[in-house]
Amino acid sequence: MTVSILVPSSLTREAEDKREATRKLGYVARAATIFRADRLIVYPDRDGETGRFDGEFVHTVLRYAATPPYLRNEAWGMRDELEYAGILPPLRAMSQTGSESDGSGSSRQGIVTEVGPEGRVRVNCGLQHPISLNVPPKMEVEEGERVTVRISSRRPVRAKLVDGPLPGLSVERTDLSAALGREDAGVCIAASRFGEKLTVGRLETLAGRVERDGMTVAFGAPERGLPDILDIEASAVAPADGTGDADDGVEPTADPGFDLWLNTVPDQGSEVVRTEEALFASLAPLSLRE
Repeated sequence: MTVSILVPSSLTREAEDKREATRKLGYVARAATIFRADRLIVYPDRDGETGRFDGEFVHTVLRYAATPPYLRNEAWGMRDELEYAGILPPLRAMSQTGSESDGSGSSRQGIVTEVGPEGRVRVNCGLQHPISLNVPPKMEVEEGERVTVRISSRRPVRAKLVDGPLPGLSVERTDLSAALGREDAGVCIAASRFGEKLTVGRLETLAGRVERDGMTVAFGAPERGLPDILDIEASAVAPADGTGDADDGVEPTADPGFDLWLNTVPDQGSEVVRTEEALFASLAPLSLRE
């Protein structure tokens, strides 16, 4: 069961400067971490980009935010996009903070700093010094590559390389249709004020599906919702009765692969719900279980 969050490359289109854009992306990364998302995917919306803070900027800052603090200098160095990275809020992801304890079985990211002879490498994984580890059979690593290190003891250090996905939040770039078409996409939800109103009853039917299959939730950009980004009429995704409520259980289907369009802030008191606000408002109820 996986959770994927989709945000557009035009996410920072209304930001007045790089500092504000960076802060906004920090809130997005925080929301993804708080609600245990496995993937944060940036999908292209080139028509909505302002030019100053394009998809590359959004992707870079989000990837930096998702990088464990002890690896950031080595992994990123100095980059223009990261001028205001210091204002990003700490994520303190469970997969990272867990390895700071003396408990066994915690995993953390590391960077290979040296490839030595006889199948051994040196890895910086945030301990006092880089550690020398055996490379598992059939696993190939290169200098500068990120790897997963499983730590069973800190004093003395006992750790091993794991041939598996990196712990923590993965930040990717891909097309919206490709993200919705993944085998592990689960329930595909479009968050939009034109969708079906989220009610207690609707949430009750969703909770079991999400818990079993996972979910992919897509969001729009400031002043540019998903219908605008997809170039489809808002009326095509609204419930049949036009009230924002489901009509006899029939869900809208005029979309590139969503299972339903959902209005998670049905009685919003502001004319505009910012994307980072919509993430918190949507993921909180959708994370509830039966």
